[in-house]
Amino acid sequence: MNNTNNIIAKRVYIAAFLFGFLGAGTALGMFWLLRPEKTATVSTSTPVNYVKLPNFGGDGAESFVAASEIATPAVVHIKSVVKTTESPRRGGGYYEFFGHPFREFFGDVEPFMPRGGSGSGVIITSEGYIVTNHHVVNGADEIEVTLNDNRNYKAELVGSDPSTDLALIRIKEKNLPYLTYGNSDDIRVGEWVLAVGNPFNLNSTVTAGIVSAKGRNIDILNDRYRIESFIQTDAAVNPGNSGGALVNLKGELIGINTAIASQTGSFAGYSFAVPVSIVRKIVDDLKEYGTVQRGFLGVSIRDVNAALAAEENLSVKRGVYVAEVNENSAAKEAGIKKGDVIVKVNEENVYTSSELQAKIGVKRPGETVKLTVIRKGEEMVFSVTLKNKTGEIGLVKREDDRLMAELGATFVNPTQEELDNIKARSGAKVESLTHGKLRAAGVREGFIITKVDKETVRSAEDLTRKLSGRSGAVLIEGYYSDGSQDAFAVIF
Repeated sequence: MNNTNNIIAKRVYIAAFLFGFLGAGTALGMFWLLRPEKTATVSTSTPVNYVKLPNFGGDGAESFVAASEIATPAVVHIKSVVKTTESPRRGGGYYEFFGHPFREFFGDVEPFMPRGGSGSGVIITSEGYIVTNHHVVNGADEIEVTLNDNRNYKAELVGSDPSTDLALIRIKEKNLPYLTYGNSDDIRVGEWVLAVGNPFNLNSTVTAGIVSAKGRNIDILNDRYRIESFIQTDAAVNPGNSGGALVNLKGELIGINTAIASQTGSFAGYSFAVPVSIVRKIVDDLKEYGTVQRGFLGVSIRDVNAALAAEENLSVKRGVYVAEVNENSAAKEAGIKKGDVIVKVNEENVYTSSELQAKIGVKRPGETVKLTVIRKGEEMVFSVTLKNKTGEIGLVKREDDRLMAELGATFVNPTQEELDNIKARSGAKVESLTHGKLRAAGVREGFIITKVDKETVRSAEDLTRKLSGRSGAVLIEGYYSDGSQDAFAVIF
């Protein structure tokens, strides 16, 4: 009986072993049949290929450091002090941008009390010339500059240009570190740039980003002759950095940081800089003439898009559409007509209004440019001699520019038809009005001034001559387009 039981136990054990072996073999077989086609392996003997970064002329981090070391000593802190008891910035500084999604960086101020604002600036010569934003120093009674090494100076205002939001100031010092100009026309979208500022209590700050776009018009400047062709970057820029430097990785100045895209006043992804091609021209004019010498075509323009191309039956889908041509303008005299599409300036393509404004805005009155236009499908080239904002070929005197700012007006020569309507031989037409003496006196746009203190006005240029240097009450007479006559007393 015991033997029989032992034999049965051995048979059960062997059967269990065989079933287990067969089960394991089946599982291995199924795994082999269902295995993936390929398997990933890592070999320590095979070198790993990493993504190659762009060549910055050295290691990327080293290029950032080198550019920072060049730029930071040349970027200064600017404090503007306002001693008057009435806010000079209403309508012309922070309040121009209040409520607009693209706000400038000037800190908010309270009216009717001594105030101060701050920003940054960039030293551009060893003799103490510093470029900053117009809105940083606008209305300031005193301007204080603190260098990167904490030396302090009083600065004088050389000149300012609200059309580009640029200003030039100077301190009495020599052998200063300064930035050299780069070429903003050559920078490419995607290129690395650094934003360098000197905000209050933080000394120099440096942030890095890339060029996101060029030729941006964000409609932020409240000026009739504004030029907006900003470099857009994603380098972080915050309040206090306004007027600071945008530099390439060579440490060259390619722009002046001016605005940020924000609903709150703090950086939210994009910043905007005036390209150095415009900066250089404005600085040269302010140094040489004390005022900006800007050439004008005398046209109203629009960007060409698909809707406009269909509406006007245009043969091109890109370019700058001429919506109106002013009488006695440079464009009119050259032969430009309403409906033309400007596609080139001096053989350089222009696709947007901001690009055209930038290319013309760096020219002076009396300079000639070649415009390539498309007219009814035909390409034509015109040579245009630019005029100043009074419709003359000559340069604008600093005194005349200040006078027009004081009057708050721009003047043009009326057309012959306009003169015939009022039965006059000559005069000067009020083309536009802002806050100033003429508006305060009750003058409206379109008024044609024919006499100043009973003396005949022969042109817009003659009017500025007759008003220059005046003091006390001046009698201005003229007509509106409907023939109604009026007279105003303007107090100088």
